[in-house]
Amino acid sequence: MDKFLLDTFGNELIKDLIIPIPLFAFVVVFALYAVLAERKISAFMQNRPGPNRVGGRTGVLQVVADALKLLQKEMVLPFRADKLLYNVAPFVVFTGTLLGYAIIPFSSIYVGVDLNIGLFYFFAVTSISVIGMLMGGWASNNKYSLYGSMRSVAQIVSYEIPTALAALNVVMLAGTLSMQKFSELQAGGIQNWFVMGGPGGLSKVIIIPFMVAAALILFISTLAEANRTPFDIVEADSEIVAGVHLEYAGMQMVMFMFAEYAQMFAVSGVLVTLFFGGWQSPFGDAIPFLNTPWMQFAWFIGKGLFFVFVMIWLRWTLPRLRVDQLMHLCWKYLIPISLVIIFVIGFYLVV
Repeated sequence: MDKFLLDTFGNELIKDLIIPIPLFAFVVVFALYAVLAERKISAFMQNRPGPNRVGGRTGVLQVVADALKLLQKEMVLPFRADKLLYNVAPFVVFTGTLLGYAIIPFSSIYVGVDLNIGLFYFFAVTSISVIGMLMGGWASNNKYSLYGSMRSVAQIVSYEIPTALAALNVVMLAGTLSMQKFSELQAGGIQNWFVMGGPGGLSKVIIIPFMVAAALILFISTLAEANRTPFDIVEADSEIVAGVHLEYAGMQMVMFMFAEYAQMFAVSGVLVTLFFGGWQSPFGDAIPFLNTPWMQFAWFIGKGLFFVFVMIWLRWTLPRLRVDQLMHLCWKYLIPISLVIIFVIGFYLVV
């Protein structure tokens, strides 16, 4: 009996402990890589040689130097700040982002947990970061931090609506909320990806423009979810100094930054899974080698990094929106268009 219990619960415990390790390692490594990529891409676009020269020929050592500098910085508590909420806020923000990785399918054999409500779970747990932002802004005892946190709540709560509505189109076509199932249903090549209408032959041609529009709306909304330009009003430097991050330094500041960069790939992974085939090869079964588990992982990472690159590209191309412009875009354009697309997809499925 003891052996049975050990084999049963012991193996499950080991599995529960081992599976999250690669996810956490990926988040940390990606965040460091994204910082380097942000510097190099922005330097290339603005013709600034510094980030491409300092720290060796590739500039990698600059990131290492910054990490060592931030590790040594003193974490100071602002005057009359709420000590408990102030110190807990960065962990809440980072935890909300990290939990979202649990259901992202990196390949057919690796996903943290394949929940039958995986998409609903992602939207739920990543919203926890909003609570952390609000806690940090309120506890800092600084009006600019409070402004930034309130902007964060208004922005993310608003843009979660078009995000969910855009994703709902894929849910209607797939008949599931499982992230792994979304990827499996897009097998057979690029013509079966949901951005191309999903499986269905010639009958799906009529909905392709609407699915492309839904994918674009989801991408725009996830930019706001990740606080990326032109939706970075949470830390608008020219308006509120640094917003919710203003009173944070050292490793606490790093956790906010890690959460933002980790969120970039998380939302890109959801976009790829829903509309762009997930870990599926765009060539289908024509080249069997491209459908092996390691190649599936490579396809997924490559697609995700492409959208991360677009996010960085937009940051150094577009100006920041004002708060009223941001809300105007969401409530007067994205949400009505999303509702029209849902109506069209629903009518297509009924007919």
